Amino acid sequence: MSRRVVWAPQPRQRIFLARPEDEALYGGAAGGGKSEALVMEALRQVGIPHFRGLILRKTYPQLTELIDKSLRYYTQAFPGAVFRETTHTWVFPSGAKVRFASLPHPRDKLNFQGLAFDYIAFDELTHFTREEYMYLLSRNRPGGPGTRCYVRATANPGGIGHGWVKERFITAGPPLRTVWEAYPVLFPDGHTERRRRSRVFVPSTVFDNGILLRNDPDYLTRLAALPQAERKALLYGDWDSFSGQVFCEWRNDPAHYRDRVGTHVIAPFRIPPDWPVYRGFDWGYRHPFSVCWFAEDRDGRLYHIRELYGCASDGHGQPLPNTGVGWTAKRIAEEIRRVEREDPNLRGRQIHGVADPAIFQRDGGESVGEIMERHRVYWDRGDNTRLAGKQQLHNRLAMGEDGRPMLYVFSTCRHFIRTVPALVYAQVDVEDVDTAGEDHIYDACRYVLMAHPCARHPAPATDGTAYDPLSGGTTLASYAGRMQIY
Repeated sequence: MSRRVVWAPQPRQRIFLARPEDEALYGGAAGGGKSEALVMEALRQVGIPHFRGLILRKTYPQLTELIDKSLRYYTQAFPGAVFRETTHTWVFPSGAKVRFASLPHPRDKLNFQGLAFDYIAFDELTHFTREEYMYLLSRNRPGGPGTRCYVRATANPGGIGHGWVKERFITAGPPLRTVWEAYPVLFPDGHTERRRRSRVFVPSTVFDNGILLRNDPDYLTRLAALPQAERKALLYGDWDSFSGQVFCEWRNDPAHYRDRVGTHVIAPFRIPPDWPVYRGFDWGYRHPFSVCWFAEDRDGRLYHIRELYGCASDGHGQPLPNTGVGWTAKRIAEEIRRVEREDPNLRGRQIHGVADPAIFQRDGGESVGEIMERHRVYWDRGDNTRLAGKQQLHNRLAMGEDGRPMLYVFSTCRHFIRTVPALVYAQVDVEDVDTAGEDHIYDACRYVLMAHPCARHPAPATDGTAYDPLSGGTTLASYAGRMQIY
Protein backbone atom coordinates (compact mmCIF):
# COMPACT_ATOMS: atom_id res chain seq x y z
CA MET A 1 0.00 0.00 0.00
CA SER A 2 1.53 3.31 -1.13
CA ARG A 3 1.79 6.25 1.26
CA ARG A 4 0.93 9.78 0.17
CA VAL A 5 3.51 12.43 1.10
CA VAL A 6 1.72 15.38 2.71
CA TRP A 7 4.83 17.57 3.05
CA ALA A 8 8.55 17.10 2.45
CA PRO A 9 11.25 19.48 3.70
CA GLN A 10 13.54 21.27 1.29
CA PRO A 11 17.29 20.71 1.77
CA ARG A 12 17.89 23.65 4.14
CA GLN A 13 14.70 22.91 6.09
CA ARG A 14 15.87 19.31 6.42
CA ILE A 15 19.14 20.50 8.00
CA PHE A 16 17.21 22.62 10.50
CA LEU A 17 14.78 19.82 11.38
CA ALA A 18 17.65 17.38 11.95
CA ARG A 19 19.53 19.55 14.47
CA PRO A 20 19.87 17.93 17.91
CA GLU A 21 20.55 21.12 19.96
CA ASP A 22 18.33 22.31 22.80
CA GLU A 23 17.76 25.62 21.00
CA ALA A 24 17.98 26.39 17.29
CA LEU A 25 17.36 29.57 15.32
CA TYR A 26 16.45 29.22 11.65
CA GLY A 27 16.55 31.90 8.99
CA GLY A 28 18.04 35.35 9.01
CA ALA A 29 16.42 36.43 5.73
CA ALA A 30 13.00 36.42 4.09
CA GLY A 31 11.53 33.58 2.08
CA GLY A 32 13.54 30.67 3.45
CA GLY A 33 10.52 28.57 4.42
CA LYS A 34 11.04 29.28 8.10
CA SER A 35 7.47 29.40 9.43
CA GLU A 36 6.44 26.24 7.62
CA ALA A 37 9.36 24.35 9.15
CA LEU A 38 8.29 25.44 12.67
CA VAL A 39 4.70 24.36 12.11
CA MET A 40 5.67 20.97 10.73
CA GLU A 41 8.28 20.30 13.43
CA ALA A 42 5.45 20.40 15.99
CA LEU A 43 4.11 17.12 14.55
CA ARG A 44 7.20 15.10 15.42
CA GLN A 45 5.88 13.77 18.76
CA VAL A 46 2.09 14.01 18.44
CA GLY A 47 1.83 10.23 18.65
CA ILE A 48 2.65 10.50 22.39
CA PRO A 49 -0.56 11.16 24.38
CA HIS A 50 0.95 13.62 26.89
CA PHE A 51 2.94 15.63 24.32
CA ARG A 52 2.28 19.37 24.40
CA GLY A 53 3.52 21.86 21.80
CA LEU A 54 3.38 25.66 21.79
CA ILE A 55 3.84 27.90 18.73
CA LEU A 56 4.12 31.63 19.40
CA ARG A 57 3.87 34.90 17.49
CA LYS A 58 3.95 38.34 19.04
CA THR A 59 0.37 39.28 18.09
CA TYR A 60 -2.71 37.30 17.13
CA PRO A 61 -3.06 38.80 13.61
CA GLN A 62 0.49 37.59 12.91
CA LEU A 63 -0.48 34.17 14.25
CA THR A 64 -3.23 33.59 11.68
CA GLU A 65 -0.71 32.76 8.93
CA LEU A 66 0.74 29.96 11.05
CA ILE A 67 -2.71 28.62 11.85
CA ASP A 68 -3.55 28.62 8.14
CA LYS A 69 -0.45 26.51 7.47
CA SER A 70 -1.50 24.04 10.15
CA LEU A 71 -5.00 23.82 8.66
CA ARG A 72 -3.43 22.98 5.30
CA TYR A 73 -1.31 20.09 6.60
CA TYR A 74 -2.37 18.75 9.99
CA THR A 75 -5.63 17.03 9.05
CA GLN A 76 -3.98 15.52 5.99
CA ALA A 77 -1.21 14.05 8.11
CA PHE A 78 -3.56 13.07 10.98
CA PRO A 79 -7.14 12.72 9.72
CA GLY A 80 -8.56 12.46 13.23
CA ALA A 81 -6.99 15.75 14.42
CA VAL A 82 -9.42 18.49 15.49
CA PHE A 83 -8.75 22.23 15.70
CA ARG A 84 -10.48 23.98 18.60
CA GLU A 85 -10.89 27.58 17.52
CA THR A 86 -11.74 28.97 20.95
CA THR A 87 -8.34 27.97 22.34
CA HIS A 88 -6.42 27.83 19.00
CA THR A 89 -5.38 24.30 19.90
CA TRP A 90 -5.02 21.15 17.82
CA VAL A 91 -6.02 17.91 19.53
CA PHE A 92 -4.61 14.77 17.91
CA PRO A 93 -6.04 11.23 18.02
CA SER A 94 -3.47 10.22 20.65
CA GLY A 95 -4.54 13.08 22.95
CA ALA A 96 -1.43 15.18 22.16
CA LYS A 97 -2.01 18.92 21.77
CA VAL A 98 -0.35 21.76 19.85
CA ARG A 99 -1.38 25.26 20.88
CA PHE A 100 -1.00 28.48 18.88
CA ALA A 101 -0.70 31.59 21.06
CA SER A 102 0.35 35.24 21.02
CA LEU A 103 2.34 37.23 23.57
CA PRO A 104 1.64 40.90 22.81
CA HIS A 105 2.82 42.31 26.15
CA PRO A 106 5.66 41.26 28.48
CA ARG A 107 3.20 40.61 31.31
CA ASP A 108 1.39 38.08 29.11
CA LYS A 109 4.21 35.61 29.64
CA LEU A 110 2.62 34.88 33.02
CA ASN A 111 -0.33 33.36 31.16
CA PHE A 112 1.92 30.32 30.74
CA GLN A 113 2.88 30.08 34.40
CA GLY A 114 2.60 26.51 35.68
CA LEU A 115 2.26 25.03 32.18
CA ALA A 116 4.62 22.56 30.54
CA PHE A 117 5.44 22.25 26.83
CA ASP A 118 7.77 19.69 25.28
CA TYR A 119 8.17 21.78 22.12
CA ILE A 120 8.17 25.59 22.09
CA ALA A 121 8.50 27.54 18.85
CA PHE A 122 8.91 31.31 18.38
CA ASP A 123 8.13 32.65 14.93
CA GLU A 124 10.03 35.94 14.33
CA LEU A 125 12.03 35.80 17.55
CA THR A 126 13.32 39.36 17.13
CA HIS A 127 9.79 40.60 17.94
CA PHE A 128 10.18 39.20 21.47
CA THR A 129 12.25 40.49 24.37
CA ARG A 130 14.95 38.38 25.96
CA GLU A 131 12.95 38.29 29.21
CA GLU A 132 9.97 36.79 27.39
CA TYR A 133 12.12 34.17 25.70
CA MET A 134 13.96 33.17 28.87
CA TYR A 135 10.73 32.90 30.85
CA LEU A 136 9.20 30.60 28.23
CA LEU A 137 12.34 28.45 28.40
CA SER A 138 11.32 27.67 31.98
CA ARG A 139 8.07 26.22 30.56
CA ASN A 140 10.02 23.84 28.31
CA ARG A 141 9.61 20.66 30.35
CA PRO A 142 7.95 17.27 29.81
CA GLY A 143 4.39 16.48 30.77
CA GLY A 144 5.28 12.79 30.99
CA PRO A 145 7.95 10.22 30.10
CA GLY A 146 9.44 9.61 26.69
CA THR A 147 9.29 13.06 25.09
CA ARG A 148 12.15 15.27 23.95
CA CYS A 149 12.13 18.88 25.20
CA TYR A 150 13.57 21.56 22.92
CA VAL A 151 13.01 25.08 21.56
CA ARG A 152 12.99 26.27 17.97
CA ALA A 153 12.74 29.78 16.52
CA THR A 154 12.85 31.73 13.30
CA ALA A 155 13.89 35.34 12.74
CA ASN A 156 14.67 38.10 10.29
CA PRO A 157 17.05 40.90 11.31
CA GLY A 158 15.36 43.88 12.99
CA GLY A 159 12.79 44.40 15.69
CA ILE A 160 13.03 45.15 19.40
CA GLY A 161 14.86 41.87 20.04
CA HIS A 162 17.45 42.23 17.29
CA GLY A 163 20.35 42.88 19.66
CA TRP A 164 19.90 39.98 22.06
CA VAL A 165 18.97 37.49 19.31
CA LYS A 166 22.07 38.46 17.36
CA GLU A 167 24.25 38.02 20.43
CA ARG A 168 22.68 34.71 21.51
CA PHE A 169 22.69 33.00 18.13
CA ILE A 170 24.49 34.93 15.38
CA THR A 171 27.71 36.18 16.96
CA ALA A 172 27.94 33.38 19.54
CA GLY A 173 29.54 31.08 17.00
CA PRO A 174 29.76 30.25 13.28
CA PRO A 175 26.57 29.07 11.51
CA LEU A 176 25.78 25.38 11.95
CA ARG A 177 28.31 25.02 14.76
CA THR A 178 26.96 23.98 18.17
CA VAL A 179 27.48 26.50 20.97
CA TRP A 180 27.66 24.89 24.42
CA GLU A 181 27.07 26.72 27.66
CA ALA A 182 27.69 25.27 31.12
CA TYR A 183 25.43 26.04 34.08
CA PRO A 184 26.37 25.15 37.67
CA VAL A 185 23.57 23.62 39.75
CA LEU A 186 23.89 23.63 43.54
CA PHE A 187 22.10 20.64 45.11
CA PRO A 188 20.53 20.56 48.61
CA ASP A 189 23.33 18.32 49.91
CA GLY A 190 25.89 20.99 48.99
CA HIS A 191 27.50 19.44 45.92
CA THR A 192 27.55 21.27 42.58
CA GLU A 193 27.12 19.81 39.12
CA ARG A 194 27.75 21.55 35.82
CA ARG A 195 24.93 21.02 33.36
CA ARG A 196 25.33 21.87 29.69
CA ARG A 197 22.89 23.32 27.20
CA SER A 198 23.36 23.73 23.44
CA ARG A 199 22.17 26.11 20.74
CA VAL A 200 22.83 26.69 17.03
CA PHE A 201 22.07 29.06 14.18
CA VAL A 202 20.93 27.58 10.85
CA PRO A 203 20.97 30.33 8.21
CA SER A 204 18.58 30.37 5.27
CA THR A 205 17.60 32.82 2.54
CA VAL A 206 15.11 32.85 -0.32
CA PHE A 207 17.76 31.08 -2.41
CA ASP A 208 17.17 28.01 -0.19
CA ASN A 209 13.47 27.95 -1.09
CA GLY A 210 13.33 26.47 -4.57
CA ILE A 211 9.57 25.92 -4.38
CA LEU A 212 8.90 29.60 -3.73
CA LEU A 213 11.26 30.73 -6.50
CA ARG A 214 9.56 28.39 -8.98
CA ASN A 215 6.05 29.46 -7.97
CA ASP A 216 6.88 33.18 -7.74
CA PRO A 217 10.09 34.11 -9.57
CA ASP A 218 9.32 37.81 -9.10
CA TYR A 219 9.58 37.51 -5.29
CA LEU A 220 13.36 37.64 -5.64
CA THR A 221 12.98 40.80 -7.74
CA ARG A 222 10.73 42.42 -5.12
CA LEU A 223 13.31 41.77 -2.40
CA ALA A 224 16.07 43.19 -4.60
CA ALA A 225 13.99 46.34 -5.14
CA LEU A 226 13.78 47.13 -1.41
CA PRO A 227 15.71 50.06 0.13
CA GLN A 228 19.32 49.18 0.88
CA ALA A 229 18.96 48.35 4.59
CA GLU A 230 15.90 46.16 4.08
CA ARG A 231 17.40 44.53 0.99
CA LYS A 232 20.60 43.59 2.81
CA ALA A 233 18.63 42.16 5.74
CA LEU A 234 15.77 40.37 4.00
CA LEU A 235 17.51 39.20 0.83
CA TYR A 236 20.97 38.41 2.20
CA GLY A 237 20.41 38.02 5.95
CA ASP A 238 22.74 40.86 6.96
CA TRP A 239 22.40 41.28 10.76
CA ASP A 240 24.23 44.64 10.70
CA SER A 241 21.51 46.22 8.54
CA PHE A 242 17.77 45.91 9.04
CA SER A 243 14.44 47.67 8.62
CA GLY A 244 13.65 50.01 11.50
CA GLN A 245 17.32 50.47 12.41
CA VAL A 246 17.84 54.04 13.61
CA PHE A 247 21.54 54.45 12.87
CA CYS A 248 21.81 52.72 9.53
CA GLU A 249 25.06 54.64 8.85
CA TRP A 250 26.84 52.27 11.26
CA ARG A 251 29.79 50.31 9.87
CA ASN A 252 31.98 47.83 11.74
CA ASP A 253 34.72 46.51 9.48
CA PRO A 254 37.60 44.75 11.30
CA ALA A 255 39.70 44.88 8.12
CA HIS A 256 39.92 48.66 8.55
CA TYR A 257 40.40 48.95 12.31
CA ARG A 258 43.94 50.21 11.67
CA ASP A 259 43.50 52.55 8.69
CA ARG A 260 40.11 53.73 10.02
CA VAL A 261 38.50 54.07 6.56
CA GLY A 262 34.86 53.04 6.05
CA THR A 263 34.40 51.88 9.65
CA HIS A 264 33.27 53.40 12.92
CA VAL A 265 35.03 50.81 15.05
CA ILE A 266 38.80 51.20 15.23
CA ALA A 267 41.79 49.80 17.09
CA PRO A 268 42.59 51.61 20.38
CA PHE A 269 45.59 53.93 20.53
CA ARG A 270 47.23 56.32 22.99
CA ILE A 271 45.42 59.65 22.95
CA PRO A 272 47.75 62.66 22.41
CA PRO A 273 48.13 64.75 25.57
CA ASP A 274 46.68 67.92 24.04
CA TRP A 275 43.33 66.33 23.10
CA PRO A 276 40.46 67.32 25.42
CA VAL A 277 38.48 64.49 27.03
CA TYR A 278 34.76 64.49 27.89
CA ARG A 279 32.66 62.19 30.00
CA GLY A 280 28.94 61.43 29.51
CA PHE A 281 26.62 59.83 32.06
CA ASP A 282 23.20 58.22 32.05
CA TRP A 283 21.97 57.19 35.50
CA GLY A 284 20.44 53.78 36.13
CA TYR A 285 19.78 51.55 39.10
CA ARG A 286 17.22 48.97 38.06
CA HIS A 287 18.25 49.59 34.45
CA PRO A 288 21.93 49.90 33.44
CA PHE A 289 23.91 53.06 34.09
CA SER A 290 26.34 54.22 31.45
CA VAL A 291 29.55 56.27 31.62
CA CYS A 292 31.26 57.08 28.31
CA TRP A 293 34.60 58.84 27.76
CA PHE A 294 35.32 60.71 24.52
CA ALA A 295 38.48 62.36 23.21
CA GLU A 296 38.41 65.13 20.60
CA ASP A 297 41.07 65.62 17.93
CA ARG A 298 42.08 68.88 16.24
CA ASP A 299 39.38 68.46 13.57
CA GLY A 300 36.63 68.17 16.17
CA ARG A 301 36.32 64.42 15.55
CA LEU A 302 35.28 62.45 18.64
CA TYR A 303 36.67 59.07 19.74
CA HIS A 304 34.70 56.93 22.19
CA ILE A 305 37.69 55.59 24.07
CA ARG A 306 36.30 53.99 27.22
CA GLU A 307 33.03 52.81 28.72
CA LEU A 308 31.77 51.82 32.14
CA TYR A 309 28.46 50.04 31.79
CA GLY A 310 26.43 48.79 34.73
CA CYS A 311 24.70 45.84 33.10
CA ALA A 312 23.91 42.64 35.00
CA SER A 313 25.21 39.27 33.82
CA ASP A 314 23.43 35.95 33.49
CA GLY A 315 26.32 34.37 35.45
CA HIS A 316 27.89 32.91 32.31
CA GLY A 317 29.57 35.95 30.85
CA GLN A 318 26.54 37.14 28.90
CA PRO A 319 24.92 40.53 29.64
CA LEU A 320 21.29 40.67 30.68
CA PRO A 321 19.92 43.37 28.37
CA ASN A 322 18.35 46.34 30.12
CA THR A 323 19.06 44.94 33.60
CA GLY A 324 21.05 47.10 35.99
CA VAL A 325 23.50 46.14 38.71
CA GLY A 326 21.89 48.22 41.47
CA TRP A 327 24.91 50.38 42.19
CA THR A 328 24.49 53.50 44.31
CA ALA A 329 25.58 56.94 43.09
CA LYS A 330 28.47 56.79 45.57
CA ARG A 331 29.76 53.49 44.20
CA ILE A 332 29.52 54.68 40.58
CA ALA A 333 31.44 57.83 41.48
CA GLU A 334 34.16 55.79 43.18
CA GLU A 335 34.45 53.53 40.13
CA ILE A 336 34.66 56.53 37.80
CA ARG A 337 37.52 57.94 39.87
CA ARG A 338 39.31 54.58 39.83
CA VAL A 339 39.01 54.30 36.03
CA GLU A 340 40.26 57.85 35.53
CA ARG A 341 43.15 57.17 37.89
CA GLU A 342 44.27 53.94 36.19
CA ASP A 343 43.44 54.27 32.48
CA PRO A 344 46.53 55.60 30.61
CA ASN A 345 44.30 57.61 28.29
CA LEU A 346 42.51 59.31 31.22
CA ARG A 347 45.06 59.52 33.99
CA GLY A 348 46.06 63.06 34.97
CA ARG A 349 43.68 64.77 32.55
CA GLN A 350 41.11 67.48 33.18
CA ILE A 351 37.85 65.77 32.20
CA HIS A 352 34.63 67.65 31.54
CA GLY A 353 31.51 65.70 32.55
CA VAL A 354 28.01 66.19 31.14
CA ALA A 355 24.99 64.18 32.27
CA ASP A 356 21.24 63.76 32.09
CA PRO A 357 19.82 66.80 33.92
CA ALA A 358 17.47 64.44 35.75
CA ILE A 359 20.33 63.43 38.07
CA PHE A 360 19.98 66.81 39.78
CA GLN A 361 16.32 66.28 40.71
CA ARG A 362 15.66 65.84 44.41
CA ASP A 363 13.13 63.32 45.69
CA GLY A 364 13.12 64.23 49.36
CA GLY A 365 16.88 63.96 49.76
CA GLU A 366 20.18 64.47 48.00
CA SER A 367 20.11 64.14 44.26
CA VAL A 368 22.31 61.68 42.39
CA GLY A 369 24.34 64.61 41.08
CA GLU A 370 24.91 66.03 44.56
CA ILE A 371 26.02 62.67 45.93
CA MET A 372 28.53 62.25 43.12
CA GLU A 373 29.84 65.79 43.62
CA ARG A 374 30.51 64.96 47.28
CA HIS A 375 32.76 62.20 45.93
CA ARG A 376 34.53 64.61 43.58
CA VAL A 377 32.83 63.55 40.33
CA TYR A 378 31.30 66.62 38.71
CA TRP A 379 28.72 67.03 35.98
CA ASP A 380 27.19 69.81 33.94
CA ARG A 381 23.53 69.54 33.03
CA GLY A 382 23.24 68.01 29.58
CA ASP A 383 20.87 69.10 26.84
CA ASN A 384 18.23 66.35 26.76
CA THR A 385 16.53 67.47 23.53
CA ARG A 386 15.98 64.01 22.10
CA LEU A 387 15.54 64.56 18.36
CA ALA A 388 18.34 67.12 18.15
CA GLY A 389 20.62 64.71 20.02
CA LYS A 390 19.68 61.90 17.67
CA GLN A 391 20.48 64.12 14.69
CA GLN A 392 23.89 64.90 16.17
CA LEU A 393 24.73 61.20 16.19
CA HIS A 394 23.54 60.90 12.58
CA ASN A 395 25.80 63.84 11.66
CA ARG A 396 28.83 62.26 13.29
CA LEU A 397 28.24 58.75 11.94
CA ALA A 398 27.94 59.99 8.34
CA MET A 399 31.03 59.14 6.32
CA GLY A 400 32.96 61.99 4.71
CA GLU A 401 34.31 61.95 1.18
CA ASP A 402 37.49 60.41 2.56
CA GLY A 403 35.56 57.52 4.10
CA ARG A 404 36.02 58.81 7.65
CA PRO A 405 33.22 59.67 10.09
CA MET A 406 33.24 62.33 12.80
CA LEU A 407 32.83 59.68 15.51
CA TYR A 408 35.00 56.63 16.06
CA VAL A 409 34.52 53.92 18.68
CA PHE A 410 37.37 51.89 20.17
CA SER A 411 36.89 48.17 19.60
CA THR A 412 37.15 47.71 23.38
CA CYS A 413 33.85 49.60 23.90
CA ARG A 414 31.85 46.48 23.23
CA HIS A 415 28.59 47.57 24.85
CA PHE A 416 28.37 50.62 22.58
CA ILE A 417 29.02 48.30 19.63
CA ARG A 418 26.39 45.86 20.93
CA THR A 419 23.58 48.28 21.79
CA VAL A 420 23.67 51.48 19.71
CA PRO A 421 23.54 49.87 16.22
CA ALA A 422 20.63 47.68 17.40
CA LEU A 423 18.37 50.60 18.38
CA VAL A 424 15.05 50.81 16.53
CA TYR A 425 12.46 53.52 16.02
CA ALA A 426 9.59 53.95 18.46
CA GLN A 427 6.14 52.84 17.31
CA VAL A 428 4.38 55.99 18.56
CA ASP A 429 6.96 58.78 18.23
CA VAL A 430 8.24 57.40 14.95
CA GLU A 431 11.11 59.89 14.63
CA ASP A 432 12.64 58.94 17.98
CA VAL A 433 14.51 55.95 19.35
CA ASP A 434 12.39 53.29 21.04
CA THR A 435 13.14 53.81 24.73
CA ALA A 436 12.10 50.21 25.44
CA GLY A 437 15.39 49.21 23.85
CA GLU A 438 18.80 49.28 25.50
CA ASP A 439 19.42 52.99 24.93
CA HIS A 440 21.55 53.93 27.96
CA ILE A 441 24.92 54.26 26.20
CA TYR A 442 23.16 56.13 23.41
CA ASP A 443 21.76 58.59 25.95
CA ALA A 444 25.15 59.15 27.60
CA CYS A 445 26.64 59.72 24.16
CA ARG A 446 23.83 62.13 23.25
CA TYR A 447 24.64 64.50 26.13
CA VAL A 448 28.28 64.78 25.02
CA LEU A 449 27.34 65.29 21.36
CA MET A 450 24.87 68.04 22.23
CA ALA A 451 27.61 69.81 24.20
CA HIS A 452 29.90 69.59 21.11
CA PRO A 453 27.58 69.84 18.10
CA CYS A 454 28.77 68.87 14.64
CA ALA A 455 27.09 70.28 11.54
CA ARG A 456 29.24 68.77 8.79
CA HIS A 457 32.60 67.24 7.98
CA PRO A 458 35.65 69.52 8.09
CA ALA A 459 37.16 70.66 4.81
CA PRO A 460 40.14 68.66 3.53
CA ALA A 461 43.59 69.96 4.39
CA THR A 462 44.73 72.71 1.98
CA ASP A 463 47.97 70.86 1.15
CA GLY A 464 46.00 67.83 0.02
CA THR A 465 47.10 65.63 2.90
CA ALA A 466 44.66 64.24 5.43
CA TYR A 467 45.25 64.96 9.11
CA ASP A 468 46.48 61.84 10.86
CA PRO A 469 45.15 61.73 14.46
CA LEU A 470 47.92 59.31 15.40
CA SER A 471 50.69 61.62 14.30
CA GLY A 472 51.45 62.65 17.88
CA GLY A 473 50.45 59.49 19.65
CA THR A 474 51.65 55.99 20.31
CA THR A 475 49.64 52.99 19.19
CA LEU A 476 48.72 50.67 22.03
CA ALA A 477 48.40 47.25 20.52
CA SER A 478 47.50 45.83 23.91
CA TYR A 479 45.44 48.76 25.20
CA ALA A 480 43.66 47.51 28.27
CA GLY A 481 40.48 49.67 28.25
CA ARG A 482 38.25 46.69 28.70
CA MET A 483 36.49 47.52 31.95
CA GLN A 484 33.15 45.73 31.93
CA ILE A 485 30.56 45.68 34.68
CA TYR A 486 28.14 42.77 34.79
